[in-house]
Amino acid sequence: MKVLFIGCGDIAQRTANLLPNNYRSFGLKRNTSGLPSRIIPISADATSSQHFYSVVSEGFDIWIATLTPSEFTEQAYRDSYLAAAKTIATTVGSLDKPPKLVIWVSSTSVYGDCKSGWVDETSKVNPTTFSGTILLEAEQVINNLPCEHSIVRFSGIYGPGRSRMLGQVEAGKGRPEKPEQWSNRIHSRDCAGSLAHIIEIFSTGKSIASLYLASDSQPVTQHDLRNWLASQLSVNLAEEPVKMSSIRRCSNRLLLASGYRFIYPSYKEGYAQLINERQST
Repeated sequence: MKVLFIGCGDIAQRTANLLPNNYRSFGLKRNTSGLPSRIIPISADATSSQHFYSVVSEGFDIWIATLTPSEFTEQAYRDSYLAAAKTIATTVGSLDKPPKLVIWVSSTSVYGDCKSGWVDETSKVNPTTFSGTILLEAEQVINNLPCEHSIVRFSGIYGPGRSRMLGQVEAGKGRPEKPEQWSNRIHSRDCAGSLAHIIEIFSTGKSIASLYLASDSQPVTQHDLRNWLASQLSVNLAEEPVKMSSIRRCSNRLLLASGYRFIYPSYKEGYAQLINERQST
């Protein structure tokens, strides 16, 4: 089985490491330096139809798009997510042998503000930010592919190299108990685990959903999360009110029902491991 990772960053590399040995992983990105030996590098631009077609015409069974914009701006999001989605759609339609499966990584930001309510795969989407709006546009492009596809919406990713929250807590930045500001988290290892799990389901001939919400099993308020982290780090917090425009709680019931078991079911297991790793280095 040949797997093409389109945008081969941290999550893609972690996913490749979880695939069985009979899978061959290829990493497509502009700069392929630093890719692990298990991933065969392909230097190309996923937003260029000409570049992309020349790569995928060699035949890959599964495409996984895990893109990262160059910066947090509307134009950068359009130039990465939306441009790549359109390139994928154009290319799939022109191939004699399209991929068996396309997996597209998106974000729970497409839901917008749900007033602290629960969201799942059936919930309405109403993004309130440029990033959520563009990600939803890209999802709509992928949903029209003439081949099997699955969109995975990740909530807030944390893990090695993604410790912004820890840094804020170490700096003493807390949040008030009221109004409740909900936080949804998923460890980067579970991001990779969930992608590898979907591939495994598909490869065994079982049906997969066209959409999965991937978040851990315990949404937590910013107040409780930061207070718990402060207790683990032995620091004192000063509550700083911050306006949050998008508040929701994410349900992972469909992913759990598919058989996935989280390595870090809640923020406590995940952040405890992250703190131990930081303190041991």
